[in-house]
Amino acid sequence: MKSTTTFLGLIGGAVLAAGLAFSFGAGAREAAVAVPPPTQDETPAPGTTTETIVLAGGCFWGVQGVFQHVKGVTRAESGYAGGDGATDYETVSTGTTGHAESIEVTFDPNVVSLGTLLQIYFSVAHDPTQLNRQGPDSGTQYRSAIFTTSDAQAEIAKAYIAQIDGAKVFGDPVVTTVGPLNAFHAAEDYHQDYATLHPDNGYIAYADLPKIAALKAMFPQLWLDQPTLINAAGN
Repeated sequence: MKSTTTFLGLIGGAVLAAGLAFSFGAGAREAAVAVPPPTQDETPAPGTTTETIVLAGGCFWGVQGVFQHVKGVTRAESGYAGGDGATDYETVSTGTTGHAESIEVTFDPNVVSLGTLLQIYFSVAHDPTQLNRQGPDSGTQYRSAIFTTSDAQAEIAKAYIAQIDGAKVFGDPVVTTVGPLNAFHAAEDYHQDYATLHPDNGYIAYADLPKIAALKAMFPQLWLDQPTLINAAGN
């Protein structure tokens, strides 16, 4: 199996040559977009070194892979949020639980701000204009959603969506919902670190590695060569 670094090197030039765009076919397109930074951001309270937010944006493999390569992110865990039903992958995949495949992002706000994480989320992690789908995956479990852990997070996220829509950054309106996190349920162990462990998987190579390559190209100051993995020693 090729290493992630090698595989990213192979696809990086192709992604850049295509204007950082990648597609899944007509009517099911995702593309990296240069979204401007938020005009409203969070100032961490003195002594605060850890904050969490839960982000949903399609299959959690790729979203996790993106945030595991971001400086200041200390943990990015795949799981389920937003519903009240069973929390196993097979049941969530039926679309009947109300849950969305999500990533719990734990970060140091002194290194990377909430606003910057949201900029990455809207720019490269997924297409926030796709309703109840992402690329080739369809269903409410693949919806775009932000689950906040504070009123301040909710205010910043809503203001950012209004800013993006007002500037008409995308051709279509952002459909991302914002609401408080009730609970986050970690996904099964085999889903964790999936993009890193399976770079030769056809879905990963086609749908997710281009997102990670776009992160490196668009946010080089935040890029981590070695991803912060869930199953790494001490994490």
